[in-house]
Amino acid sequence: MRTALIAGNWKLNKDHLEAIHLIGDLGLRLSNLDLGRVEVAVHPPFTDLRTVQSLVEGDKLPISLGAQHCSHHHHGAFTGEVSAPMLAKLQTRYVLVGHSERRAMFAMDDQVVHQTAKAVITEGMVAVVCVGETEAEREQGQTLAVLERQVRSAIAGLPDNVADDLVVAYEPLWAIGTGTAATAADAQDACSAIRRVIESTLGTATAGSVRLLYGGSASSANAFELLSGPDVDGLLVGGASLEAQSFCDIIAEAIRCYR
Repeated sequence: MRTALIAGNWKLNKDHLEAIHLIGDLGLRLSNLDLGRVEVAVHPPFTDLRTVQSLVEGDKLPISLGAQHCSHHHHGAFTGEVSAPMLAKLQTRYVLVGHSERRAMFAMDDQVVHQTAKAVITEGMVAVVCVGETEAEREQGQTLAVLERQVRSAIAGLPDNVADDLVVAYEPLWAIGTGTAATAADAQDACSAIRRVIESTLGTATAGSVRLLYGGSASSANAFELLSGPDVDGLLVGGASLEAQSFCDIIAEAIRCYR
């Protein structure tokens, strides 16, 4: 049975001092929860990773460390980039790959997403491949076609036993940061379609084990309903992960759903 993953993407927020306070608060609140089948991860900015790693390891907090992006290059003249081997040395477990903001603002295309996912997995980390359609694509009825193209491109050529090294996050662009989340039915339909693509590419066993997340204006008010879909295995949380209380409220809903 798959465990749930509740991952907080801090985006361009929290310096390392603010990260100390947030992780401290989050650790205290998590100590009062029986996480059971729920895993918690945070994805701070690069400048916070070492700070968060030290706190998590030093206090033995039930939090997995994630990064928001990395280069598919391992080394070289790529000013401003961070490589997968660098992240692995910091005990990073998860790396977001192809987040919609990376695709839209930094021209990260399907080929680079694929190369980056391979780089992350090669270094022993879990690639959280992000896929999703724009509002225009949704209105034109292209959601399933977009998801199939993005997923198939990202995972092509990966080994069949990659289930423990891969997570796919469905994040419809029209829902991210807008306050308007997809319905539970939207999330389930998209995740079901994604699982079918994984099955046709990597096989039934892998498709049944890979965790699929929903991301886009997730909150404690809609978390339980979103997670109730049989193919929705967790949430990629944005703004609500920037405060320990609101993030833990979502985690509590996940615990209630996964009892």
